[in-house]
Amino acid sequence: MGVIAAERIKLTSVKSPWWCSGIVIVIGIGFAWLMGFSAKMAWENYREIDQPGFEQWFLNPFEATLGIHLFGVTVLMILAALVVTSEYRFGVVRNTFLATNHRGMVLLAKAGITAVLAAVLTALVTVGALLLARAAAGAEAGAQLSLSGAESGRLLYAIPIYAALAMFLAVGVGAIVRQTAGAVAILLLWPLVVESIVTVLPRVGEHVGPFLPFANANLFLTGDTMPGMDNFHWGPWGGIAYFAGFVAIVFAASIALVNSRDA
Repeated sequence: MGVIAAERIKLTSVKSPWWCSGIVIVIGIGFAWLMGFSAKMAWENYREIDQPGFEQWFLNPFEATLGIHLFGVTVLMILAALVVTSEYRFGVVRNTFLATNHRGMVLLAKAGITAVLAAVLTALVTVGALLLARAAAGAEAGAQLSLSGAESGRLLYAIPIYAALAMFLAVGVGAIVRQTAGAVAILLLWPLVVESIVTVLPRVGEHVGPFLPFANANLFLTGDTMPGMDNFHWGPWGGIAYFAGFVAIVFAASIALVNSRDA
């Protein structure tokens, strides 16, 4: 408990968590309003054009919360990595490891604190994003955004679960790399660039894609509506279990490396 309290004090005594939380709120809420407003404009154009082949746009909860699970969680992963790499940069980690007999407990405390922060924050922002997107879209375009709807209700727990697991992954990557620029580059390029490129490779992407960690996380977030879901060998809950297993491997590797090398 002392390790957890110490990590909580260290996290809340600096400005970066507050700034990152503010960024997540602004991006999540702002993107939701933008998507809702765009959907409303699309519906107004639909009324003016009045063509049978023109499809209406019903804004769905996944689209409305895109700013949270795509951009917001990425910001929080960078914060979680900085929790580790900043201590290596300034040499504070030596004192941290001297204060406890088990270095792995330090990483668990760091990951646990940031995971709780990420889960609570994303849950609250998800509620706000869905409400604002529905208000901006109007009754017609935002018909699918009710909090009592099945997809909205699923995202209210799916996004926090994904965010919490992503914090353990980010702390693990930060502990392995021990360098801020390298850790941030990995956490940004991996889900946004590397996996996107691999999944579209001819004759390779359809076979490799179902085994990519963030692709499985997206399967959990989108549920049965994910394009190309037929290529996966399991459903949404299998996807998050696969992602959790991958996170566990990376985190276990980080603990092993921290215990085996000098601070």
